[in-house]
Amino acid sequence: MLTVDFDHLGVGPGVRVIDVGCGAGRHSFEAYRRGADIVAFDQNADDLADVGLMFEAMVAGEEVPAFAKAETVRGDALDLPYGAGEFDVVIASEILEHIPQDRQAIAELVRVLKPGGLLAVTVPRWLPERVCWALSDEYHANEGGHVRIYRADELREEIVAAGTHFLDQRFAHALHSPFWWLKCALGVANDTHPAVRAYHRMLVWDMMSAPALTRTAERILDPLIGKSVALYFVKSAVPSDVA
Repeated sequence: MLTVDFDHLGVGPGVRVIDVGCGAGRHSFEAYRRGADIVAFDQNADDLADVGLMFEAMVAGEEVPAFAKAETVRGDALDLPYGAGEFDVVIASEILEHIPQDRQAIAELVRVLKPGGLLAVTVPRWLPERVCWALSDEYHANEGGHVRIYRADELREEIVAAGTHFLDQRFAHALHSPFWWLKCALGVANDTHPAVRAYHRMLVWDMMSAPALTRTAERILDPLIGKSVALYFVKSAVPSDVA
């Protein structure tokens, strides 16, 4: 399940990509399949170990071009271990809402992006997220949980101020919003409730089969209740404090 539109980013052979806060690796795997040179970056060693194993399995299964490169790197999003302008594309999907010092993280994302390079940032959308917070403290009030709810226009302004130009805004995963509202109402850890299990089966069916009915429904609902908002930027050729 991808939140970032890779066609919109032009990810392909020879493009150097870093997926900051890669988690289980869904966006890293897609970049690798497309022939990019991908760095899966995260602070969680267990997640990175699993991502590394999947990279190896993709090579063994001939799912990736022979020229593509992939590596896992453990580190801190507030202090990326790279020089300025090293990447053609930077992805930060569903991580900024977890980071108290989000402006520092944004500065690092922009710093390692080359001038003219593309940045994709996704966060939970304000309305669906507000409903989740209202229904359940457990959803967000935990170690490593969500520390803020973003309004897309405010986040967009922060990223532009860091030295980018805004390109586009899109919404995703509308069918997941009611699922999380249900989970929050019944207990975030309650995976055995019949309603939760039934909805989860539907989501799995949708992801595996991509039937026309649910794909059409989600496209219609995304602008209304999309669980995530994806923001796309290009790095300025001239620093924002000079332009």
